[in-house]
Amino acid sequence: MISRQTIDAIFSAARVEEVIGDFVNLKRAGSNLKGLSPFTDEKTPSFMVSPAKQIWKDFSTGKGGNVVTFLMEHEQFSYPEALRWLAKKYNIEIEEDQEQTQEQKDELKLKESLYLISEFAKKFFIEQLNETEEGQNIGLSYFKERGFTKSTVEKFDLGYSPSKRNAFTEFASAKGYGKNLLEASGLSIYKENSEVGFDRFRERVIFPIHSFSGRTLGFGGRILRKDVKAAKYLNSPESEIYHKSKILYGISQSKQAILKQNECLLVEGYTDVISLHQSGVENVVASSGTALTPDQIRLIKRLTPNIILIYDGDTAGIKASFRGIDLILEQELNVKVLLLPDGEDPDSFARKHSSEEIQRYIAENSTDFIRFKANVLLEEAQNDPIKKSELIRDIVQSISLIPNIIQREVYVQETARLMEIREETLFKELQQNLRRKTKTEIEKKQTTTGTTSLEVVKKEEITVNNRMILEEEIIRLIMQYGDLIVELESAEKTAYETTVIEEIMSQFNENELKFQNSVYQSILEDVKKGYEENELRTGDFFIRLFDSEKTEVASESLIEKYSLSENWQKKLKIYIKSKEENIAKILNDVLLRYKGIFVEDTIREFSELLKEETISGEIRQEQMEKIMKLTEVRARLFKELNRII
Repeated sequence: MISRQTIDAIFSAARVEEVIGDFVNLKRAGSNLKGLSPFTDEKTPSFMVSPAKQIWKDFSTGKGGNVVTFLMEHEQFSYPEALRWLAKKYNIEIEEDQEQTQEQKDELKLKESLYLISEFAKKFFIEQLNETEEGQNIGLSYFKERGFTKSTVEKFDLGYSPSKRNAFTEFASAKGYGKNLLEASGLSIYKENSEVGFDRFRERVIFPIHSFSGRTLGFGGRILRKDVKAAKYLNSPESEIYHKSKILYGISQSKQAILKQNECLLVEGYTDVISLHQSGVENVVASSGTALTPDQIRLIKRLTPNIILIYDGDTAGIKASFRGIDLILEQELNVKVLLLPDGEDPDSFARKHSSEEIQRYIAENSTDFIRFKANVLLEEAQNDPIKKSELIRDIVQSISLIPNIIQREVYVQETARLMEIREETLFKELQQNLRRKTKTEIEKKQTTTGTTSLEVVKKEEITVNNRMILEEEIIRLIMQYGDLIVELESAEKTAYETTVIEEIMSQFNENELKFQNSVYQSILEDVKKGYEENELRTGDFFIRLFDSEKTEVASESLIEKYSLSENWQKKLKIYIKSKEENIAKILNDVLLRYKGIFVEDTIREFSELLKEETISGEIRQEQMEKIMKLTEVRARLFKELNRII
C-alpha cells in the first residue's frame, strides 16, 4: 500500500499539463489547453486541460479526471501503477504503509529484481544488434530481409543474442547479477551443481515481450541457422513476472490503436504483429503460438468488445480456432473470423499490401463466427444428414455460451437461415443446452460451497427523470463554488451570510431532499462528512479521490468547454456579470426549482394513490389534504421564481 503522504506528494508535484503533454499535442486556448482527443479519431479538438484546476476533460467521449485517471485511461494502468509511474517521473520516493511479512517482502524483492534484469537484458540485446559486427551481419540483416525498417526495430525493441555460449551470462555476472536471479529469470541455464551458466537465447534474434503497461517481462528468440537441431522459436520460461497465458505480444504497442478503433485483430506470431504495424495497421496483438486463454481475452476486453481472429488457410489452425471462439463468446465479446488468401499469413500479406488495402480486405472478408463455423463444418459434412445434425448442435452449443439473450436470439435466427431449419427446433436445442449449463453450474457451486440454495441476483434499475439537470447544477455549485460565502435572504426577508455548501445541506436536511443519482448522493454524503470534520469539500477534494465516478463528475463540473471572449468587453463595451457575481441568485433559483420538482413528484405520487379503490374514505381525505398543502407550497415556490403555473 502506497502511503497517503506519498500520494499527496505525487499529486502536489505532478502537473497535469506536463504529463498529458507527453501524449497529446496541446495548444493554448484562453486559460486552458486544447488538443485532439487521444481516445477517438477527431478532426476538431475537443480535449481540454485546465492547468489552474489540474484536471482534463474529453468532450468527445465524456471521460475526464485528474493526472492519475488520465494515465489509467490512456495507458490502461491500475491506480498503483499510475502513481508509481508519476513517482518515477517526478523523482518521488515511495513509502509503503502496510506492514509486510518477510515472505511478502522477499516475493516483492524478487519481482522487482526480475523486472530490473529483464530491462537490463533487453538493453544488452539491443546493443548487440546495433553496435556489434555479428549483430549487424546476422540479426540486423535478418530484420532487413523481413522488410523491417529502423523505426520498426526500435519500436518493438528488437535485439540479438550473440553466438558466444555465455556472452550475456558473463556480462550480467560482471555487473553484479547473481546466479539465482539469472536462473530465475530464465535468461541463463545452469547445470546441476555448476556455477558456470550459459545463455538460453544464444545466437538468436530477440523479441522482447512487454506487459500491458510496457514493462519487459520475458523474451522470444528465433534461431537463424538451419543446420542445428534446436527449436526454431524459444520463449522465456514461466517466472514470477512472466506468465505466457496472461500476456499478448504487442499489447503495449497496440493498445491505443485498439482503443481508438474499438476493434482488436488477433494473430499468432511476433512477425505478424510487427509487419501489420509497419503497414499502418496497429490494432493487432498475438497469442504467441499458444492456445487462446480466458486471461488473454480479458486483456483485450479492457480495450474493446470486438475481436477479429485472423488465420491463414491451414485446416488444423482453423479447427483449433473453434475453442478460442467459444472462450471469446463466454466473455461477452463480439467475434469475427478472417481467412487470408491461400499461401498467405498475416506477415506476408501485410508486406504485400498497403494499410488501406489491408483494412478494406478485413472489412469485406471478415465474417461472424456462425457463418464461419457453418462453412467449415458443412464442407466436412457434405450431404451426410447425421454429420449435418451434429454440426448444427455444435453451433447451438457455441450460441448457448453467449450471456446476452438478445445476441443469442439473433444468432439462432441466422443459424436457422443458413442451415435451412426451423427456428423453433433450434430454440428447443438451445434451451436444453442452457438447462444443462445451469445444472452444471449449480452442481459445481454446491460442490465448492456445500449449499443447495440458488443465489438471486437483483438487477439495478436505472431511471432518468426531470430532476437530472438540476441535480447536475447543484453538484456543479458544490464543486466550483462550495466554499464561496454568499449573502441570501430568509423567508422573513432577513439577510444572512453562509457558504454554498452550508446552504445546500441546510435546504436538503430541512426539506428531506435526496438526489436521485446515486453518485451525486454519495458525493453529498462525503460533503456532509467533511462538514462534520470542519472541512468544506469542493472539487479540489473530489478530483484527487481514488473513485473514477466521482473524479469524472468533478472534472465535468470544474472545466468549462466554452469561455466568454474578452472582446465583448474590450471591443464591444458589453459588460456581463461573471457567474461568481451571480452565484447567490443562481443558488437560490436552483434550490427553489429543485424543491418545486420534488413537491410535484410527491403530489403525483399521492394522486396515484387516490386512484386505488381499496383506500378508505378517511385515508382518502388525508391524502387530499396533503395534496392541497403541497399545492400551496408549490404555488409559493413558483411565485418566488416568478413562474406561472
